[in-house]
Amino acid sequence: MDKKLLQAAIDSIRVLSAETVEKAKSGHPGTPLGAAPIAATLYGECLKHNPADPSFFDRDRFILSAGHASSMLYTALHVSGYDITKGDLSSFRQLRSKLPGHPEYGATPGVETSTGPLGQGVANAVGFALAEKILASKFNKPGLPLVDHYTYAFCGDGCMMEGLEYEAAALAGVWKLGKLIVIYDKNDITIEGRISDTTAENVAERHKAQGWQVLEVDDGNDTDAIKAAIEFAKTDKDRPSLVVVRTVIGYGSSKADSAACHGAPLGEEAIASLKNALGWKEQPFTAKKEVAAFKAEVCARGAAAQADWNKTVRAYKNAYPDEYKEFSAWTKCKLPDFAADEDFLKNIPTGDDATRNHSGKLLNYLAGRLSNLVGGSADLGPSNMTIMKDRAYFSVAEPTGTNVHFGVREQAMAAICNGLYLHGGFLPYCSTFFVFADYLKGSVRMSALMDIPVLYVLSHDSIGVGEDGPTHQPVEQLVMLRSVPNLRVWRPCDGTETAAAYASHFRLRHPSAIVTSRQKLKAVSGSSVSNALKGAYVIADSEKQTPDVLLMGSGSEVGLLIAAREALKEKGIDARVISVPCMEEFDAQSAAYRESVMPNACRARVAVEAGSSYSWGKYVGLDGLTVCKDDFGESAPASVLFEINRFTANDVVAAALKSIKKAGRS
Repeated sequence: MDKKLLQAAIDSIRVLSAETVEKAKSGHPGTPLGAAPIAATLYGECLKHNPADPSFFDRDRFILSAGHASSMLYTALHVSGYDITKGDLSSFRQLRSKLPGHPEYGATPGVETSTGPLGQGVANAVGFALAEKILASKFNKPGLPLVDHYTYAFCGDGCMMEGLEYEAAALAGVWKLGKLIVIYDKNDITIEGRISDTTAENVAERHKAQGWQVLEVDDGNDTDAIKAAIEFAKTDKDRPSLVVVRTVIGYGSSKADSAACHGAPLGEEAIASLKNALGWKEQPFTAKKEVAAFKAEVCARGAAAQADWNKTVRAYKNAYPDEYKEFSAWTKCKLPDFAADEDFLKNIPTGDDATRNHSGKLLNYLAGRLSNLVGGSADLGPSNMTIMKDRAYFSVAEPTGTNVHFGVREQAMAAICNGLYLHGGFLPYCSTFFVFADYLKGSVRMSALMDIPVLYVLSHDSIGVGEDGPTHQPVEQLVMLRSVPNLRVWRPCDGTETAAAYASHFRLRHPSAIVTSRQKLKAVSGSSVSNALKGAYVIADSEKQTPDVLLMGSGSEVGLLIAAREALKEKGIDARVISVPCMEEFDAQSAAYRESVMPNACRARVAVEAGSSYSWGKYVGLDGLTVCKDDFGESAPASVLFEINRFTANDVVAAALKSIKKAGRS
């Protein structure tokens, strides 16, 4: 590209970024000023992308892990021809703007994933690159590279401090993701000042030790060196590449090389000085006139790249119709409604067993139906029951494998699964012990924020873990996950409800967490897939129109409620038992249905769950009681722990009698 055009794009990215932040009265101008040459070089000379069709499948993916530099990304997209107008730039960070404060999936054309929490984008990028490698290995044919693109991530010093980045980088090296290129914008400044106050490690050497190729560019304004480093990175087909580019935060402004320009507008005086230094004469939110030619060249090259790919697709379809049909099925992800699928319903596991075992059987059944199911565990597959038995493990030697060894890396595992889904072509799941959902939380939250259907299979719930003790006994984790918007949290009582959880998830609406038991549970008479899909339902009804008391709970405690109901019946008290496998689905039902299950006329209510009581207040009301676990457990056999923590039929009966009295019924 002509140097004048490239420089016009760089100057425009710098000034427009500063203007958007100034107009919004908030934002992060420092990184855009320092790293504008990187952004312009990527979008102008390196990326395979088509601004006219941001969803073009074989495009290179660009992920801004340093999401606070969003104004740089938005202005780079603007000057490259994406559907981002001057009006959009002036609305940066405003209500319902196309340009939110940090990049958001689905809000802005050209944005591949939501980023902001540092390190997430790098781990997402590993997922994107893993997806590309599996797809290419499975579907590409000689002379017909149906899948052939790179994944780029842009990160800063803050991303490199996060343990999440360390975890993800380790996996990328082991997996030899040669088509992953991470640009490290090294300006040595964070919000609080110089990184020398907090960081002494050699990030480049650390990545080399993790199996990466590392390239360095000493001058962040040298676009030839940046481009040359990226082109050289592509020559290494085995190692992911880290391109370390030394930049000056706030370059060209009076606040350059200081933390003062990291997270606050420059101010009118500093912007005027910047424009003067650049010889800037344009109106506000207006790029240099040469940018029109820059944009035209980028768009023409993008259209040609997509046209070339379309030719490859047509030739591939003619030569390999069966493989193309499978590729199309993977990428379109049209799934059966398993809740109405006769074969699925015939394969629901029955009998007394731990729900983790029921889950494992269902997962393996689904693996036989969904060839693009991919996932694994944080080194706990045999315990979580999440190994697909007829599938190979992904490795350099088996690049089409869809079982994944993540190692003991919960944070990266979940973020990588987000990337696998967002890339397209895969149905990802991941797994660990439920208590370690704490480690997953940041990435689970990003799944939910984007509302993408990543599946989390979390085994060993409650004090039922037993002898491993309180470090491994989840108490507050159900509350934590239930508080996350968009996430469906399932705690099934038996094989039937476990099947309902899987059927619900594969409707591809929301991320889901399926929480399963270590200990064997008795099969529950009355459990139902169709009813469980509603989130809560009557599993053992009362004989009266208005019961004397409602007994509600989930998972291992549902069987306990049924036993308590029989004991209450001997005392002449009529109880209704309600299984609540998924609060989020129940809350989404009509008011009429919720009333039919939990009638307001019955104020005597008892909720029983071997975890925190915080979830149940909305259901039990003022007169209801909870039999829950609001402190940490102890190390002992599960049966002993349930006994001493009041999880017995007698304890539930006592709570029911107390609630009836409290509600004024006798």
